[in-house]
Amino acid sequence: MSARIFRWLADRWVTGVALLVLGYLLLPIAVVAALSFNRPSSRLSYDFNEFTLDNWRNPCATSDMCDAVVRSVQIGFIATVVATVLGTLMAFALARHRFRGRSGINVLIFLPMATPELVMGTSLLALFVSAGVPQGFWTIVVAHVMFCVSFVVVTVKARLAGMDTRLEEAAMDLYASEWQTFRRITLPLALPGIVAAALLAFSLSFDDFIVTNFNAGTTVTFPMYVWGAAQRGIPPQVNVIGTAMFVVALLLVLTSTLRGRRGRRADLGKTAPAGGAPGRHPA
Repeated sequence: MSARIFRWLADRWVTGVALLVLGYLLLPIAVVAALSFNRPSSRLSYDFNEFTLDNWRNPCATSDMCDAVVRSVQIGFIATVVATVLGTLMAFALARHRFRGRSGINVLIFLPMATPELVMGTSLLALFVSAGVPQGFWTIVVAHVMFCVSFVVVTVKARLAGMDTRLEEAAMDLYASEWQTFRRITLPLALPGIVAAALLAFSLSFDDFIVTNFNAGTTVTFPMYVWGAAQRGIPPQVNVIGTAMFVVALLLVLTSTLRGRRGRRADLGKTAPAGGAPGRHPA
């Protein structure tokens, strides 16, 4: 009996460790979700006092917070679009072409990812001040684009490295033009990586604090609002915004996963033999 238990544990210890790690990662999110239904006893109290739906009914009870959320979404959207376009073009150039300085550019791409945010923020601040650029909304956008591009390049480049170039060659052999091959073969295959890079860039931009704090001027984003509110009591609506963002991201990931599975099943159904098992023919 003990040998069976030991064998069962030996076969499933990896799964157990993985569940523990997932639980450790999801525990803070669960606490935030629970506190979004909480009516705190005081402004500086974070214990669960009383269940309420008022926080979800009035997420903009604090108008300054909603203004900061909208501003963060605007900055994140602009930075994501610009970084995704630039990063995708750079990824295609680095993955598909050989040119002088390619290895050096690969190293430079990783520098914003490896540089501490404190150093990056102070460097950008010195640059904007020396150039006489007023700090505000657009300096935040420029700063976010700078560090988001690196993550987009790495993500899209990894997707391109896993693509089978023979599919594009087959399309060209069937007299497809370069534009048709890109639109019907290359882009659909690279699209999951591009979408993943865009989601990553938006999340990095939305919750950035250090670089933003150095280059914001008088502009207040959502992370800066939370940091300032922590000194006088964070409103429970902050937990509502955090939970809503997590739910939206989760729905996007699940939708993408389900669509990918349905697409693979449809492709398998189209390529399956029409009559019986392969190799067997009626007498």
